[in-house]
Amino acid sequence: MRNVVYFDLETQKGANEVGGWRNKGAMRMSLGVTYGTARQSYRIYAEPDIEELLRDLRSADLVVGFNIVGFDFPVLEAYTVFDLQDLPTLDLLRDVEARTGRRMSLENLARATLGLGKTAEGVQALRWWKEGKLFQIAEYCCYDVKITRLLHEHGARHGQIYYFNEQTQRKEVIPVCWNPS
Repeated sequence: MRNVVYFDLETQKGANEVGGWRNKGAMRMSLGVTYGTARQSYRIYAEPDIEELLRDLRSADLVVGFNIVGFDFPVLEAYTVFDLQDLPTLDLLRDVEARTGRRMSLENLARATLGLGKTAEGVQALRWWKEGKLFQIAEYCCYDVKITRLLHEHGARHGQIYYFNEQTQRKEVIPVCWNPS
């Protein structure tokens, strides 16, 4: 059985606290979440568990996430000498942007394709971290991983996903080639 690992993480600090977006490694991971198709379950990782998280990602036949190449991997690379760019990866944001020429939010794609939205935003997860509310961060991050998984599975099964076009106010198709085989 092919092991697809869906992945997302939240950070301890925002870009404004570390001198800008170019310093993603300084943001530090608060919690990371994976869902592995081989084990069919979620795993939640705190910062002391980074090595286990990295092992989980390296065990994947494919790592799938939303903006993981541009955000999550650079945050994690502060913890390892391993080059995460070498992992077999499908970044749904990058793929959609390459197909449409536009960056779209996970919220937009999930609402249009699945009828589901996100439960919060990353800035809320930063507030929860400062308040010590790890359960809320874990729940939010697990839900983002689930939405990413459902979006990917829909695209793999149907060869397309949808988005809401803000100019036309219509739901439009994005053809995708996400067949996991």
